[in-house]
Amino acid sequence: MHIPEQFSLKGKTALVTGCKRGIGKAMAIGLAEAGADIIGVSASLELSGSAVEQAVRATGRSFRGYQCNFSDRPGLYGFIEQVKRECPPVDILINNAGTILRKPAAEHPDEYWDEVMEVNINSQFIISREFGRDMVVRGGGKIIFTASLLTFQGGITVPGYAASKGAIGSLTKALANEWAGKGVQVNAIAPGYISTDNTEALRNDPERSKSILSRIPAGRWGEPDDFKGAAVFLASRASDYVSGTILTVDGGWMGR
Repeated sequence: MHIPEQFSLKGKTALVTGCKRGIGKAMAIGLAEAGADIIGVSASLELSGSAVEQAVRATGRSFRGYQCNFSDRPGLYGFIEQVKRECPPVDILINNAGTILRKPAAEHPDEYWDEVMEVNINSQFIISREFGRDMVVRGGGKIIFTASLLTFQGGITVPGYAASKGAIGSLTKALANEWAGKGVQVNAIAPGYISTDNTEALRNDPERSKSILSRIPAGRWGEPDDFKGAAVFLASRASDYVSGTILTVDGGWMGR
């Protein structure tokens, strides 16, 4: 098979969570540019006419939009049932939905911890199990988690987020161990410091921003479009022998 064919996603359906903005939006567009039809979901995604829908449709691919609050477990199960009822089988699952709540550990309330864990790890396992089970039955599929540099490091004032992203790294490997032999590849992408809503507070702090940039060999904050290539690779046949890997897209941060 020639290289362009290995990277083609023509005929595939991808479900992208947290697709309204930032990295999730860029990955949805990148998958569409590679030929995939997109099912998109975010807590506040417009059901029709969203920016991500317009961008996907401009590539010639179809888009179906849904709303789901991933901290609402009954709502999550309802969303999963709706997608299975209304959409083609999901070939590619991008687990990008997430949240971050900042407060020093000694002041970090239960409510912060519980919400971050529900959105960032509990819901990720549920949606992966429910769609992954179908992939296993069909004998093929791709699951890609959005991890973090805090999958490897502890961070500052985000204990719940760090714990949840550490768990994502282990969940990626656990599912990969069980499903690789059944034709389902499970991997993760770990973003570095990217210009998104989640890093706005850091970018607006001159001292922290300067410190962060001084460690990034690429010398800049990442952009959401930097994730298109990584997402297409892990979603395509080009990565059929890649399993349980956490791919850092970080401008070289982890190499320092």
